[in-house]
Amino acid sequence: MVEAWYMDDSPEDQRAPHRLRPNRPVSLEQLRRLGVAYRRLDADNYETDPCLKEIRRAENYSWMDIITIHKDKLPNYEEKIKTFYEEHLHLDDEIRYVLDGSGYFDVRDKDDKWIRISMEKGDMITLPAGIYHRFTLDENNYVKAMRLFVGEPVWTAYNRPADDFPARKQYMKFLTEEAQ
Repeated sequence: MVEAWYMDDSPEDQRAPHRLRPNRPVSLEQLRRLGVAYRRLDADNYETDPCLKEIRRAENYSWMDIITIHKDKLPNYEEKIKTFYEEHLHLDDEIRYVLDGSGYFDVRDKDDKWIRISMEKGDMITLPAGIYHRFTLDENNYVKAMRLFVGEPVWTAYNRPADDFPARKQYMKFLTEEAQ
């Protein structure tokens, strides 16, 4: 099951857990209020999983690929890891399904504090368009993930500040309405 917590400000290795002391856990409900959706699926059977098939149909995820992030598998590995960890947003939802390995998605809460979401095999996450986030491997240095899109894939990340994009404005409106 996914685990999330508020992060410390330590400059140590980004792959470390970075938990506050004492730990401040974040619930799935708190993530939901930020627009982050979570599902747990059977990663061993992703090719034939009827639950994944139904999610793809219901959410209109018509395109998918699989990425392996490991120094021996990803071209320009060091550059990609740095890029993934820069705070950014997308104009579309970001959907990732961990098929093997593990890593962290970090998202900003409504008060601009970092929340770290630990992802492992079987975890699927949807980050809403307009949310500031970043990704890093954990200390295992390996993840294999399915990337899902509605229509053709758009890989463009807009580094912070990117507050003038309609997707960001719509996300901020969502946060305001969710708080009421």
